[in-house]
Amino acid sequence: MIINFEIIIILLLLGSIVGFMAGLLGIGGGGIMVPTLTYLFLYQGINLDIVVHLALGTSMASIITGSFSSLMAHHKKNAVDWQVVKIITPGILIGAFLATFLVASLNTQILAIFFVFFMAFSSFKMFKSNKQKPSQTILSKLQFGLVGTMIGAISSMVSIGGGTMSVPFLMWQRLPITRAIGTSSTIGLPIAISATIGFIINGWFLTKMDDVTQAQLGFVFLPAVFLISIMSFFTAPAGVAVAHKLPTNILKKIFAILLMVLSIKMLFSIF
Repeated sequence: MIINFEIIIILLLLGSIVGFMAGLLGIGGGGIMVPTLTYLFLYQGINLDIVVHLALGTSMASIITGSFSSLMAHHKKNAVDWQVVKIITPGILIGAFLATFLVASLNTQILAIFFVFFMAFSSFKMFKSNKQKPSQTILSKLQFGLVGTMIGAISSMVSIGGGTMSVPFLMWQRLPITRAIGTSSTIGLPIAISATIGFIINGWFLTKMDDVTQAQLGFVFLPAVFLISIMSFFTAPAGVAVAHKLPTNILKKIFAILLMVLSIKMLFSIF
């Protein structure tokens, strides 16, 4: 893939949006990154057989920096429930890592279809009311771990920080919305790290030599990770600041529409 001035600007802009949304909604940004990166990789002539795998791996690696920045910003505002993070993280790590092996075994078209259907579901959820009825009982540590495994696995398959699932779940477990977002942003970091390791390992053994560029590490394209990460690190705190000052209902609906447009465009590009 050739990194020219136009590509650099697109990736920097992409990183700005991803970081802001991670801080604002506790969402890692894969819903934006995967379709955009898939289009860019196809435009640059990357093999169709690995283009979605590469987009997923690159997107997940790019989430790491923004997740860390968002985590620190939420922590400063005392919006992270560290006890929940401690309980759910083991399951998160296991699910996120193991799911990359499933991703590696699927072809591009199946991955694209699964991604679009998940984004359609996520968009629908964003349009629904934010009112979340709290559970009458608090789950056990084992149950939290199992939920974490599921969140980590699905997050790997669609390259997200898990906020689409973890925020409603944490609100159901009686966390206030701002604390649910802050905790969701925090567990997005182990999701991203574990899944990135999995994508590197799987891509390392499954890609052919003529499919790999010098700047590629498994299913992770390093220049894109670097450029996206730079901007997301600085824009994530801005998203956090907005999340603690303004209602996010309208922004969620706009973001939902954007997710669907990008996902549908990605599907047409693949087929």
